[in-house]
Amino acid sequence: MEWTGEPGIGEHAFLSDCGAAALVDPHGTIDWLCAPGFDSPPLLWSLLDRDRGGSWDLYVEGAAPTRLAYTEDTLVVETLWEGPDCRLRSHDLLAVRPDGEGLRPVGVLVRFLTCLEGRARVRSTLRARPDAGRARAAWTDTGDGALRLREGMLLSGGSAPVLGEEGDPSYRVDLAAGESTALVLDHDRGDRRYGVEEARALLEGSRDAWQAWAARTSYDGNGAQHVRHSAVVLRGLLHEESGGMIAAPTASLPEWPGGPRNWDYRYVWHRDAPLVVLSFLRLGHTHEAGSYLRYLLSTTEGPLDRLKPVHGLDGREPHEEAEVGDVRGYADSRPVRLGNDAHVQHQLDVYGHVLDAVLSYQQVVGDLPEKKVKLADEVVEALRGVWREPDAGIWEVRSGERHWTISKVYAWVCLDRAVQLAQRLGRQEEVPFEDWCRERDTIHAEVLERGYDPGPGTFTQSYGAPRVDGSLLRLPLLGFLEGNDPRIVRTVDRVVEELGGAGALVHRYDPEDTDDGLRTPEGAFLMCSFDLVSALVLAGRVEEAEDRFRRLCGACGDLGLFAEEMSDGGVMLGNFPQAFTHLALIEAAVNLRDADHTEALHIWARHRDGRSPHAESEKG
Repeated sequence: MEWTGEPGIGEHAFLSDCGAAALVDPHGTIDWLCAPGFDSPPLLWSLLDRDRGGSWDLYVEGAAPTRLAYTEDTLVVETLWEGPDCRLRSHDLLAVRPDGEGLRPVGVLVRFLTCLEGRARVRSTLRARPDAGRARAAWTDTGDGALRLREGMLLSGGSAPVLGEEGDPSYRVDLAAGESTALVLDHDRGDRRYGVEEARALLEGSRDAWQAWAARTSYDGNGAQHVRHSAVVLRGLLHEESGGMIAAPTASLPEWPGGPRNWDYRYVWHRDAPLVVLSFLRLGHTHEAGSYLRYLLSTTEGPLDRLKPVHGLDGREPHEEAEVGDVRGYADSRPVRLGNDAHVQHQLDVYGHVLDAVLSYQQVVGDLPEKKVKLADEVVEALRGVWREPDAGIWEVRSGERHWTISKVYAWVCLDRAVQLAQRLGRQEEVPFEDWCRERDTIHAEVLERGYDPGPGTFTQSYGAPRVDGSLLRLPLLGFLEGNDPRIVRTVDRVVEELGGAGALVHRYDPEDTDDGLRTPEGAFLMCSFDLVSALVLAGRVEEAEDRFRRLCGACGDLGLFAEEMSDGGVMLGNFPQAFTHLALIEAAVNLRDADHTEALHIWARHRDGRSPHAESEKG
């Protein structure tokens, strides 16, 4: 699979200030920007339509970009431009500043340019197309070398921009060796002006803030470079103000080119919850784990009938899903969608995700206020009223509800973690403890009977279905059964046989056999691919797991970023970068690191104690 004239999804760099997000393509063009918030209407979106979408181009006459890379342990992107007469380095960033243990958005997008050799003639045009083209960009000259956009943004820098015939601001700057210039878009308050030295301070301050945060990452083991970088990426997806982590910073990037699997992922899914909390805790970032848990439990406050699977950053429902007409879509993939209607679905797995996250945090940190414990109780009681019902499942199919096996397993997880939490806190007398235990065991027995096919001796995608599903790889990771249980091993092998792709890739299911409402192709699911690594470790097949992990990490490209899916030819597909994938990478790496501590690893899988077998030695 090759893109025709399109910068590949996986070739982009991701910028974040933990509030807004942007993507930079390999040609130095910013082709995606949502500001001032992750879920704000796109201002720049040529990623979805090269002709109509907004972009911020950068050209150096007689030179071409030869390298795009992150400054180490940051989300500051460096591009090197080289030609026969000049060399130039550009830095692109959404500026941040330290705020205690957190990172606070400054609210500006910076493009800082320095001529290294010769003489560089720089040209740049900012084509803003607000609200995905549904509004017109109207710039006004402030009279002091800056331009104001009516959406509350201000463009300033080392030289004054000029409004072109189409009303778009352009820059023309000549730089000699050693000279710098800057272009700065204030996307927050829209009233701050920046010259070259102020922009340089933003660059240096942001670099230092990211590196200071990354220095607190505690990990030394398999895939250390990928784990550390994934931690930075995940921090960039974590909204500083609310504590919620978006699934991805983009909308409508296709899971298959030309197809309709194009969704808006700029929201917070509860299915990420336990891995978010565990990953930050395991890597030493307690502040971020706590921020996310506070956001998570805030979404359960109030009368709780059914728990919503997805929320906006403000804790409310996401924007209503809508198709945006007259937009070509990435690689002609239509419809282009903004907003997401997954929040109206009934998904049983979300209850288990919430309790799993709560228990993990309590086990590692120990600090869980009574109010949060009460909120967790309410989630458990809500689950008890609905777990026997069919649901839309973890993959959010739009073809009708069914009894998904993984959904029932997560219902078991909800009660199992509730029982453990009550025991740890000594609350057996305060809650219907015996009822929880009894119902937990009832669900376990039902899954073993109805979610299991005795013919091939494997678990099934849903009750009575003959097929398997990539989500079943999580059964041993959740402690439902031991990883070396013959039923688990046979299920793992069948997933590899029926859903395995090229190299180390694994598909989540067969779309046609599953009937998910679309029946069109999609790429291999990278989270499932990393889940297989973890499942193999728990099955004792460590060498096989290491080989798959190595091949998966090698497929990420120079920028170390993963999308949601990938083609057999190694092309990134779907929204990008994807939190689920980077979370599963961290989980697989930690499991591989601890593979020599087999018994401790199996105890962790059963009880989800958040600490690794190396915890005591790491303290020392």
